Amino acid sequence: MFYYIIEEGNNEKGDFMQERYLELIKILNEANYNYHVLDNPTITDQEFDKYLRELLIIEQEHPDWIKENSPSQRIGGDVIDEFKKVTHEIPMLSLSNVFNEEEIMTFHRRIEKEGYHPQYVCELKIDGLSVSLLYEKGKLVRAATRGDGITGEDITHNVKTIKTVPLTLTQPIDIEVRGEIYMSKKVLEEINQQRQANNLPLLQNPRNAAAGSIRQLDSKVAAKRKLDCFIYHLPNPLDYNIATHNEALQFMHELGFKLNPNNRLVNNINEVLEFINYHTVHRKELPYEIDGVVIKVNSIIEQQELGYTAKYPKWATAYKFPAEEVLTKLKDIIFTVGRTGQITPNAVLEPVIIMGTTVSRATLHNEDFVKERDLKIGDIVSIRKAGDVIPEVIEVKKERRTGNELPFKMITNCPICGSILQKKPDQVDYYCVNQKCPARSIEGLVHFVSRNAMNIDGLGEKIIEDFYNMGYLGTVADIYSLYNHRLDLTMLEGFGEKSIDNLLLAIENSKNNSLERLLFGLGITHVGSKTAKILASHYLTMEELMTSTVEELTEIPDVGPIIAQSVVTYFNDAKNISLIKELKELGINMKYLGSIVKPNEMFVGKTFVLTGTLSAMTREEAKMKIEQLGGKTVDSVSKKTGVVIAGENPGSKYQKAQALGVPIWDEEEFLKNIAQD
Repeated sequence: MFYYIIEEGNNEKGDFMQERYLELIKILNEANYNYHVLDNPTITDQEFDKYLRELLIIEQEHPDWIKENSPSQRIGGDVIDEFKKVTHEIPMLSLSNVFNEEEIMTFHRRIEKEGYHPQYVCELKIDGLSVSLLYEKGKLVRAATRGDGITGEDITHNVKTIKTVPLTLTQPIDIEVRGEIYMSKKVLEEINQQRQANNLPLLQNPRNAAAGSIRQLDSKVAAKRKLDCFIYHLPNPLDYNIATHNEALQFMHELGFKLNPNNRLVNNINEVLEFINYHTVHRKELPYEIDGVVIKVNSIIEQQELGYTAKYPKWATAYKFPAEEVLTKLKDIIFTVGRTGQITPNAVLEPVIIMGTTVSRATLHNEDFVKERDLKIGDIVSIRKAGDVIPEVIEVKKERRTGNELPFKMITNCPICGSILQKKPDQVDYYCVNQKCPARSIEGLVHFVSRNAMNIDGLGEKIIEDFYNMGYLGTVADIYSLYNHRLDLTMLEGFGEKSIDNLLLAIENSKNNSLERLLFGLGITHVGSKTAKILASHYLTMEELMTSTVEELTEIPDVGPIIAQSVVTYFNDAKNISLIKELKELGINMKYLGSIVKPNEMFVGKTFVLTGTLSAMTREEAKMKIEQLGGKTVDSVSKKTGVVIAGENPGSKYQKAQALGVPIWDEEEFLKNIAQD
């Protein structure tokens, strides 16, 4: 892919990174103060997590840069002056965060590497305010916030107003327990209705409402807020002869504390994933807000042996639910040139996690898209994944602008060859019309060898670019003449005889691909991989397809007039006819090799997801069979999924299907259904 960068910094990499590190410290410390001290968050939790992860990566690479005021050297936030300060005898540590299944498995494997095969306790991560409750002889004597983990604030007068916090325990013992103060969704709604009637500003969310309520100087205000509290942690269980976290929860319940009924003791990591998948789907049904799931090793002895980092326990972590829509900074806008010459503006983003994956780029489609959203370089923007796959920019947060943002300006010349760009009538896109533009040629070659096209392993984008610049590749036909340059290629840095031989073998094998792969690889406008298969299975040979008319093509299901006209236009071009003739002479197959199968009512119109390992066929073969029978395959499970096909050792998709009530076929049932006429 080729990019044109509007503006580049002039700093050297090291200086820039150090400046960025200092900037992150400032951002995070200000966010901590606004969040913990003023109860007035200025950035989202997701943004905070993103910046913190970036800071930790820099500190890992440059430990000599670490500053005393870095958030990594602290456990939480600052302490407000209006409340009496309290020192925690046992520090109130925060938890590390994980954001997807891979990171959960990394956490688990790290524990296994230490020689443990633990049971876990899964708990819902309540979106509230952490609290420590201290009892002497069964009487509540102090309640404190986490604060910075070492020093918190005394909030006893307000916590006593929470009806679910016992003032006297069922046993006259000395004990400290920890939990989460929260406000239910219903209470928040009731309070906001009253505030709206009185023309008062509405409370933003249950977490902020709970934090603001608990820090009221007048306990009467807190009492009216109807706060609640779940207890989830006993800091010193061995002092009470308790061997597991699950036993500690039961012990605290017997003392009169309110526990979350959704906690679960599980035997392995697969059951952890099942718990997470269930609550990912059903969390909106809860009467309170949660933002994730906490995973804890059950054995107290194993917890102690695993120990702690400077900031986190090694035996626990918090899985954060994937954000459907997140905020990040638009660092730059760059331009790419596609194989058709189309110019596309792209957002360069501060890396951010969406739906469990890290995103740093997003398409901005065209000039009109950018202008309609009034995007500027330096803006804080909201992004999401369209269809859970493609990241897209939704809107700019204009209230976050500082005045230093740079306006967007559409380029007038191709960023690669310098040709003047042209805009087609009645279209929003600009094009480089230079047929010899290196970007167009290289993108066309990359597309031709891609997985869904000719699938030539070993010809990646960088290698194609190098071979193009060296003169070995110009058109797709040149790929099949690379064997003439074998000796020259083995002399290149990074290319040994074995790697070149493997590449040439992959090229030779691609000659035997079915017709639909070649059709898709040719890059005919509007002809995707599925349309290519429809055309190939209908006409069976390249010769028949090349003589088709618009009228004939539009009679084929799923082939509309735009696709039909594009196909006819392509095969009326003398250069394209010459290319196909050359490919045929080089031995490339021009026939459809797939089987002609009648649609099966068990598959027609349904969406299928494959998980686990099938013994009778590969996953690609299974996908091909499903599509031949009239079905469609996708990679993720949702409420719209028709069937999940589960082979051996199915992954989290299986648990998600169970949670959503999606029908599941094992391999035996799948094979039985594809065998039906």
